[in-house]
Amino acid sequence: MTEAPKPDAIQAAERIYSVTELARELGVTPRTLRFYEDKGLIKPQRVSATRVYLPRDRARMILILRGKQLGFSLREISEYLDLYDADPTQRAQIDRLLHLVRDRIELLEQQREALDETLAELREIEELALDATRTSAPSHQDGEGEPGPSSQSD
Repeated sequence: MTEAPKPDAIQAAERIYSVTELARELGVTPRTLRFYEDKGLIKPQRVSATRVYLPRDRARMILILRGKQLGFSLREISEYLDLYDADPTQRAQIDRLLHLVRDRIELLEQQREALDETLAELREIEELALDATRTSAPSHQDGEGEPGPSSQSD
């Protein structure tokens, strides 16, 4: 026996959002929503001059924001979203996602390796600099030594 949909689920599926409501819910600015609209990634409906966002727009925005957080380009995110519309089985979308994720993992692994090498070099330079300051610390003993630049006479 199937369970009847809960009222909250029905309301969420039928809910429409203003730009302010959706922006607040997603933790972005209204300008961010308009940016993604300009890029064609979301397509809100219009009621007079007001933008109205449907649950589909909300779901797309969640995917967009997650994709950006993971470092995917807008082009990659757009391709992924387009596949969702083109293939109801989502097989092409899943294959594309797998390809994008593997490429991203490879890139991040390379970046991590480069970062580890850079950190090792910087730590070595830091250690050399610390050693140099320890061994060349000035030892001023009661006016002995050469005068500094500020104590030279004209």
